[in-house]
Amino acid sequence: MANKNFTYSFETGKRPEEVFGLLLQIPQWWSGLYEETIEGKSEKVNDSFSFAAGGGAHYTEQKVVELVPGKKVTWLVTKANLSFLDQPEEWEGTRFGFTVSDGKKTVVTFVHEGLVPEVECYEACSMGWTGYLQRLEKRLN
Repeated sequence: MANKNFTYSFETGKRPEEVFGLLLQIPQWWSGLYEETIEGKSEKVNDSFSFAAGGGAHYTEQKVVELVPGKKVTWLVTKANLSFLDQPEEWEGTRFGFTVSDGKKTVVTFVHEGLVPEVECYEACSMGWTGYLQRLEKRLN
């Protein structure tokens, strides 16, 4: 059975460069739901940032491992403490990011590699990602 990574995709009338610039500014899309604190940068490969939310229930550190300007950004989770899980480090070693493709409309696709139905966090974390990504979609449309 193949793993099914969490994926969310939408279209926008904004130009890919405009969308991509927003995606590199983490607080612009990964905030507004659970009292998030974001520290660090995400502008070039090897930049890193931390993300804390839910009064300490979620803490992760991420590093940019792939960046193709205007097209793709991928972060590697280097440290995780999701205290609401039996295995709080479950996200460590997973990757998440966006691809932006140009056509009649700009298509924005988010994938969290390793966030699959077989892992404990899948339901709660998928709901969290969906909330953030719906906010981003609304902002871009």
